[in-house]
Amino acid sequence: MSRRTTDIPPQMALLSDTVAVKHLTRGVLSGQEDPPFVALVRASESVGGTQSRWSIEPLRHLLEEAQRRHSDVGRAQADRWLAPRLHATLRLTRAEAAEPALWNYLALVVAPDYVVWRHRSGGDGPKAGLVTAERFCGLHYKQAFARLWWTAELFRDGSDYRPVEIAGRIPDLINTVLRLDVVDHRPTARAVTRLVEQGVVRTGRELNDLVSAVNVAGSTIMYEVLAPDEGPDPEAVEYWISEAEVAPPVPHEKLPEGPDDGPIPARSVETLSSMFEKLYAEVPRRGKEPCPTEVERPRGVSLDKPYSPTWRA
Repeated sequence: MSRRTTDIPPQMALLSDTVAVKHLTRGVLSGQEDPPFVALVRASESVGGTQSRWSIEPLRHLLEEAQRRHSDVGRAQADRWLAPRLHATLRLTRAEAAEPALWNYLALVVAPDYVVWRHRSGGDGPKAGLVTAERFCGLHYKQAFARLWWTAELFRDGSDYRPVEIAGRIPDLINTVLRLDVVDHRPTARAVTRLVEQGVVRTGRELNDLVSAVNVAGSTIMYEVLAPDEGPDPEAVEYWISEAEVAPPVPHEKLPEGPDDGPIPARSVETLSSMFEKLYAEVPRRGKEPCPTEVERPRGVSLDKPYSPTWRA
């Protein structure tokens, strides 16, 4: 399976879930057949603009470079490199990124070869050699490209993508953390990556323990009150999107710059990092006593209602 840039329409489009699912045959999921290109293009709808940010050519070049760089070092390692560069290339508002039809089109029309390369399963079972359908058309933390874009969006610190690379040190982080509403709160997301950066959390199992504790505590502790955050600045995001008309291709050897919509307050990150480290230390693990069932109430924080995150749209 392959895609040449010359074979693809010049701009992104929208492909509905109904159409996408209908064409996810075993041949497509195994990579032995191409999705029906002409039929999918005809069934797609325009994104409603002709701006440079909708151009397909930079995306194809980026995905081809990700495969070239990571063909010998492990496919999962491509996520860490690709996530910030995909985000900086496909400049979207959160509302636009919450549209599954955009990611369906990218996966089935623009780059089905990348989806198969990255997500084809190994082993000897009945699903060996197949890609699960949700990598083409699925939830934001499962779909091959949506998961990377949202990882960069939720874990970046303003224009700084370094926390996204840190998050990528543990491949399980996307599947584990991205599905939780609490990471919509920027200091919470940054506090999790801070513990990864500090080496407190090193493995996927340890990460599962941490985020379970954070999520349970989030049902009673209002992280937004404990660790306030005034950002991000929507006007700065709009300006960053408009700059796509004159922006050069993203660099391959260094991180690009994201929207300058304000850094995450350092004090809020420190507050939650310290709290999360204590929660993690109390998580029951082999050889340890069970942790308390009640989470200690931080001083000055009301427990009248659970944490309520701001949704992506």
